[in-house]
Amino acid sequence: MTGFFSFKFRLWGLFTAAGVVAGIATLLGFFGLLNWRLELCSHFRVQYFLGLGVVALLLLIPRKRRNAAIFGVLAFVNLSVILPLYFGKVSAPASAGQPVRAILMNVNTANKNSAGVADVIRRYSPDVVVLEEVNRRWLSELVPALTGYGYSKQAPREDNFGIALFSKFPLSQCTVEYIGDAEVPSIVAEIETSQGKCTMLATHPLPPAGSEYARLRNGQLAQLPGWVHRATSPLVLLGDLNVSPWSPYFKRLIRDSGLRDSSQGRGVHPSWPTFSPMLLIPIDHCLYSRGIAIVDRRTGPYVGSDHLPLIVDFVVGDGSEAVQCTPSDKS
Repeated sequence: MTGFFSFKFRLWGLFTAAGVVAGIATLLGFFGLLNWRLELCSHFRVQYFLGLGVVALLLLIPRKRRNAAIFGVLAFVNLSVILPLYFGKVSAPASAGQPVRAILMNVNTANKNSAGVADVIRRYSPDVVVLEEVNRRWLSELVPALTGYGYSKQAPREDNFGIALFSKFPLSQCTVEYIGDAEVPSIVAEIETSQGKCTMLATHPLPPAGSEYARLRNGQLAQLPGWVHRATSPLVLLGDLNVSPWSPYFKRLIRDSGLRDSSQGRGVHPSWPTFSPMLLIPIDHCLYSRGIAIVDRRTGPYVGSDHLPLIVDFVVGDGSEAVQCTPSDKS
């Protein structure tokens, strides 16, 4: 009997300790601009909310009301950060034509499931395909699935930062660009859709795996607004940005670029890491300018990668003023 009560006591203590850890991480995540480690704490808001909520409810059983109240308040703090993604949806006009479908897939260079990726391309039949972490093997194995895409730009690499864009629509301009100091390729393309021209910016900053990588990622994110403002047609930005919507660096990107987040009004669409579902966070993004309207946004099925595909349907021309900026002087 003594052993049972000892176990019971330790169990409530364990719940309390878990709540303390989640609570500290909740607060540290708001100070991400001070240090890259603190910024990492900002990404797991959904997990903090669920964990703290469960702990608060469990602590009501032994009537630990004060601790339950503290953890409940901290759970609400996280909820207040998450909820805005479920409001503010901007719908496409009723007169919009057939949407353009774009799909972003970080396929993971080491992933061998090219058949799964090819199946997703055939099943969803996107007009534009952006592939990240592609090397020459990947591009060779996907040739049959991409035969209907007459226009492309490819920059394969062996270091998880290869990138490629395939389009059924003509590309009036398409260049590989190196944005920031990390020397990883991005693709900037002007696509001649049936509804008019739009610019597609596909990019993949480094992950924040250490202070130097975090600095390089933040530098690339900071330079993206300049490329957005140089676009001469409505713009869609697609990429594994290695940052969640709750990061101060993501918020700065939205503020400085004037882009909108396609997840706004559609909720949280976690995409990474598929190998640990409990830790899934949304780091694959579609941002868009005026002159673009989002019709639908969703994650696709598992393809063997550590990322889920991101599928976005949009129309060019939403009834608002399109972006007018100075053309890029990059070649």
